[in-house]
Formats: sequence, C-alpha cells, structure tokens
Amino acid sequence: MTRIATIPLAAGLIAATLGTAGLATPAAAGGSFSITIEGNSPESRRALRTGLELYSAYNAVRSGAAIRQNGRGNRAGIRQDGRGNRGIVHQEGDGHSGTLDQRGARNAYGLFQFGRNTEAHVVQRGRGRTGATFQYGW
Repeated sequence: MTRIATIPLAAGLIAATLGTAGLATPAAAGGSFSITIEGNSPESRRALRTGLELYSAYNAVRSGAAIRQNGRGNRAGIRQDGRGNRGIVHQEGDGHSGTLDQRGARNAYGLFQFGRNTEAHVVQRGRGRTGATFQYGW
C-alpha cells in the first residue's frame, strides 16, 4: 500500500521539477504550429478546390502549379503526375522548406507557410482529393 502511494508522489515531484526547469529556458526558443484541412465530402472538396482556384486567379497562376516565395532561405518544390492537378506552395518569411507531390487526377492542395523555419512535405495520391496546410513558425 505504501508503494502505490509513493508512485503518484514521485510522479508529482518529477513533474514539478521539470516544470520549473522549463521556466529557466529562454523564451525565444523556436517552434511552429500547423493546421491541415482535407475535404471529406463532395461539398467540402468543391469548396477547397474553389478556394485554391480563387487564389490562383488572384495571383495570376496560369498553370496547375505555383510556388510563391517572399523571404530568404526558402526551399520549395512541386511534383505532379496526372491531369487536372492544382498545387500551390506559398512561403512568407525566412527558412521555410515545403514540397508537394501529387500523383493522380483532379487533385488540389495548398501549402501556406508563414513566419520562419517551418517544414512540410505533402504527398497526395488518388483522384479528386483536396486539402490545405497552414503553418506558422517563430
């Protein structure tokens, strides 16, 4: 019985120690967060595709793929194999790395990276799939 009672106590002490150790780290430590949206119904796929088409029209994209970069030290690539695919990699800020690999037909995907030092490598297979990833790094 004493053994069971000491396990939660030990776990609490370890958590408290780690918690105070975390306060001693610099506040400027880098990080990022991502949000990914995928169409899982005909309506949501149509809405995502329409949004990417509007982005393409606004940015005068004349082909099925576009890379837009504003910043330094960014790396991006798009590979498409199939018909009617729409792929976008948009990077704002510095040090981003992003690729999009589409194989199949009528796929649409947008990768949007902001801030600095984000990384994403998206693979899209099949027919009529849609999605978008939004990343922000600091």
